[in-house]
Amino acid sequence: MPTPASLHSCFVNQKFHTDTNLGEVMSKSSRIPLDLNFRAKMPHRKDTPIGCIGAGFIMADCHLVAYREAGFNPVAISSRNRSTAQAAADRHSIPKVYDHYADLLADTEIEVVDIAVPPDIQIEVVKAAVKQASHIKGILAQKPLGVDYTQAVEIVRLCEDAGITLAVNQNMRYDQSIRACRNLINRGDLGEPVFASIDMRAIPHWMPWQERLGWVTLRIMSIHHLDTFRFLFGDPTRVFCSVRKDPRTASKFDHKDGICLYILEYENGLRASSWDDVWTGPALEGAESDIGINWRVEGTEGLAKGTIGWPSYPDRTPSTLDFTTTEQPGQWFKPRWDDVWFPDAFVGPMAQLLVALETSSEPEISGRDNLGTMALVEACYKSVSEHRSCEIAEIHER
Repeated sequence: MPTPASLHSCFVNQKFHTDTNLGEVMSKSSRIPLDLNFRAKMPHRKDTPIGCIGAGFIMADCHLVAYREAGFNPVAISSRNRSTAQAAADRHSIPKVYDHYADLLADTEIEVVDIAVPPDIQIEVVKAAVKQASHIKGILAQKPLGVDYTQAVEIVRLCEDAGITLAVNQNMRYDQSIRACRNLINRGDLGEPVFASIDMRAIPHWMPWQERLGWVTLRIMSIHHLDTFRFLFGDPTRVFCSVRKDPRTASKFDHKDGICLYILEYENGLRASSWDDVWTGPALEGAESDIGINWRVEGTEGLAKGTIGWPSYPDRTPSTLDFTTTEQPGQWFKPRWDDVWFPDAFVGPMAQLLVALETSSEPEISGRDNLGTMALVEACYKSVSEHRSCEIAEIHER
């Protein structure tokens, strides 16, 4: 997961703000419940030994910050660079540092593996991990789950054959505004969803490995938005996607999926669309910036809208949710919480894996479920290459 451009400073450990501030409500006699139950369900057992593979930003500044605050138990870490792994271990009080992930996987104390490596390396790590199924019971894989849909299917098969529970770190599902919105939808406060949109104007700091893969936005940023639409509304029938190169990134390496626009069509008539604009104008070249992420869900009986605070990282900028409903006309409800996507939401993907292991159930973001997101991303690429809408079934049927 990329960070916002030019924001490279280390994130300071901060306590999660767990007190709910119901914020501004236009009527004190509201009939609308404002407890939107957005936080992840936590496991009873938090001391499950976790082995961490990868020690870059996403592990050191997000996963491990969140795990320590949640009380989880990372016991070992490895990285291709020993000094990087050691620095993360020292910072987060991890007792064991391994020079190679194979040595970490062989550690019989470890029950869960948290993988945060580039996507073209991930399948090799999984292949090694499934050979240690006698003690490894769960894997949290990074998104994207492989370099394409076919490889993701193989990763899911490898874990299922080994009896290892696989979850995927699609952490935008645990952003507080997105999870609270899903609660509104499930409660019926918005009625039947009619139209949804995400408008992203942000400048990520791309990872070095993206240059060798030629990827920019679809598999790195858009995958979050596509997965969020699936989380809120289920699987669409087809997608139409249009892209162009990002001028800023094009000066560094060739790519095609810079600025990405796409429309999802659902069988029931719902339409969802996102504008993933990683250019946002010449904001780094001297012009004034206009950066932010806004989302919106319109239903037959209500409207919800919000912001995603991620572009302000490392400043703690909580995501927001405002909603209105015909149940109580003429009013906006504005519950507020202090949690932020980076790093607080990273508790969720690990928590739901640990809960699944405790209860012998499927994780909320299981590898098999994530194949739907990978297929949707693949359909976007096919739509671009063939200049047409692409049925999601075309990908699943390959």
